[in-house]
Amino acid sequence: MAQSSMKDIRQRIRSVENTMQITKAMQLVASSKLRGARKRMENSRPFLQEARQAVRSLAGGQRDSHSIYLNKQPSEAVCLVVIAGDRGLAGSYNANVFKLAEEWLANKTASVMPLGRKAREYYAHRGYTLLPSELDKVDGAKPEQCEVLARRLMEGYKAGEYGEVYIAYTTFQSVLTQRAKLIKVLPIDPPQEEKAHQMLFEGSVDALLEGFLPQYLSGILYAAICDSVVSEQAARRVAMDAATKNASEMIDDLTLRFNRARQGSITQELTEIVAGAESQ
Repeated sequence: MAQSSMKDIRQRIRSVENTMQITKAMQLVASSKLRGARKRMENSRPFLQEARQAVRSLAGGQRDSHSIYLNKQPSEAVCLVVIAGDRGLAGSYNANVFKLAEEWLANKTASVMPLGRKAREYYAHRGYTLLPSELDKVDGAKPEQCEVLARRLMEGYKAGEYGEVYIAYTTFQSVLTQRAKLIKVLPIDPPQEEKAHQMLFEGSVDALLEGFLPQYLSGILYAAICDSVVSEQAARRVAMDAATKNASEMIDDLTLRFNRARQGSITQELTEIVAGAESQ
């Protein structure tokens, strides 16, 4: 009986050790990818800051404009771009952005553009109108791919298919902290401050917005994707680190149980030998 128990414990130790090797390897891979993703995220921000300032200056100087990009479309429907991960095993990373999106989408007529394999799987049978995306993976997405998506969003907005466009993604704050966030991208809200920094532009506001918005929206999409990818790798690194520590603690506990079972087996054998010798 004791031998059978020891065999079971030994098999469990081997199984947990194999699992720990996998989680440790995934932790190292996530750490390696995190460095590259963080660099891409930091490189995407300067353009976005300048583009946002330019668009806000345009919007701030045209408070009476009738441009569709500065005023909400009549449609009550909304469009939400949801950026999630390509894989699981990243703690609550995917669940948090889905929860935020679902709470916001409640009781709304909505079109959804899911980016990332997990997002496509999640919204495949949720009853929303899904906008197509050529992005097979968000990890490794390129600016030109984001521009195609941005033009598609603009076309649907201009056609009146939806009156507002939002993006739900995860913003990276630190390796231990990532937060699901929702931002509005269309229509463009003018700056609240009355004395916002102004730029000088030549040409009509409508023409400038029509020409510049694809680059602006693609910049926002690309920056949000970069932020999300960093957050995913950070969340996976933390989750795999926790899993590795849990596996190590489990191995220690199983080893202790194995040693106790082995000690009990040896004690029982000695007792039987002594009892046999005394009976002679």
